[in-house]
Amino acid sequence: MTLSLKYNLNWLQVQRYSELLHVLVGRTLKVRYRGSFLGVYWSLLNPLIMTGLYTAIFGATFASYYGNSIINYMLAALTGLLVINFFSACTSQALTSVVGNGALLNKIRLPVSVFPVSMIAANVFQFSVGAFPLLAIMTLINSQSLVNVLALVFPFLALILVSTGVGFLVSALYVFFRDLPYFYELVVFVIWISSPIFYPAAIVPKQVKQFLGLNPLSPIIESLRQITLSGSSPDLGLIWGALLSGIIILTLGWTCFHLWRHQFMDLL
Repeated sequence: MTLSLKYNLNWLQVQRYSELLHVLVGRTLKVRYRGSFLGVYWSLLNPLIMTGLYTAIFGATFASYYGNSIINYMLAALTGLLVINFFSACTSQALTSVVGNGALLNKIRLPVSVFPVSMIAANVFQFSVGAFPLLAIMTLINSQSLVNVLALVFPFLALILVSTGVGFLVSALYVFFRDLPYFYELVVFVIWISSPIFYPAAIVPKQVKQFLGLNPLSPIIESLRQITLSGSSPDLGLIWGALLSGIIILTLGWTCFHLWRHQFMDLL
């Protein structure tokens, strides 16, 4: 009887959380794209323009690292830009999510974690209907393998895990340090410049590469590129490395969020 009541209570909590998450994600997307002509597809405009710029400036220089193909360099740059843009959007929006809903949390008892999660979920939906189909088409053309297309899910999952973990961490820190957004812009820039986005990882000196290896986005980008551009079967080592970094970051972020959560209401 006790186990049954506990199970029902847990199920009701999960159901309530999912319903609240659905409402918050819907609200976020409606506000973001109200009156917009292209809607979620505007998110592709920035990486496409930046890809064109990188290709015009660096394409001829770095094409030799991508089978002497400027097209392959262009696709590699686009892949990296899609990853960093998703990460930046998720974490920057999650950063202010708890403080931004402080007035609501002071009036209604709600699970605090639902606010950063809703920001991540909104961007996952946006990526799934915008960028992911483009990646799937690129992969199918290059590899002509449905296995590679399906394998795209794993580095994308790793990207979600990393973004969620960092989102938990920065949203909790922002409750205590209100200057964090200015510092976090610098952090995102460092992550961007240390990720092999517009340059191939092969040109990085060995002395520097060991430090760049600490960047959790690097294995995700490399795994996506291997699946999308190589034409060979997915590299399980790269996929596992990407997922492992995602699990570690998520665990760290959630642990910090959970430990500090009881102090939030005094500061909101």
